Amino acid sequence: MRSMARASGLFLLTLAVATASPSVLAQAKDVASQQQIKRGQYLVQFGGCNDCHTPKSMTPKGPALDESLLLSGYRAGTPVPTVPSGVLGPTQWGALTNGDLTAWAGPWGISFAANLTPDKSTGLGDWTYAQFSQTMRKGKHLGTGRDLLPPMPWMSVAVLNDADMRALFAYLRSIKPVANRVPAPIPPK
Repeated sequence: MRSMARASGLFLLTLAVATASPSVLAQAKDVASQQQIKRGQYLVQFGGCNDCHTPKSMTPKGPALDESLLLSGYRAGTPVPTVPSGVLGPTQWGALTNGDLTAWAGPWGISFAANLTPDKSTGLGDWTYAQFSQTMRKGKHLGTGRDLLPPMPWMSVAVLNDADMRALFAYLRSIKPVANRVPAPIPPK
């Protein structure tokens, strides 16, 4: 009896979806998209993406996120701080960072936080979900290019299930695009 009731309910739900007007379907899709974006925002906040990918302004309480540059990465044109010789190495410090935590120096050289905004020429605007997913799962730029460098915790992001990875990508596609061409990594000397 229960299986018949479930089958009837499934049939009615399928019939309702099949006969729904385009505006009803669009509204349902929009609600799903908004839920996905909200989940992505939660993942960005929980994962600490802003820690490195959002420039900061110094306040009396320390660095604060510059909301106008949300997730836009290392600011193009900002001078790269000098890395003092002899402070990085197997028996010295493992890494140094600039004042707003968007550039990092270590045995790998100097890495810069990427522009994660949907800007088409300098951010993720032209990326497909497949490219984003492969980048996050393999630790390679565009899924096949150069290695993602420290401190990017791609190994932690790689374990996200596909629904969460899609939510993360949806959120990044929903934020304000910021034109900011982040420099290429600088190899170690």
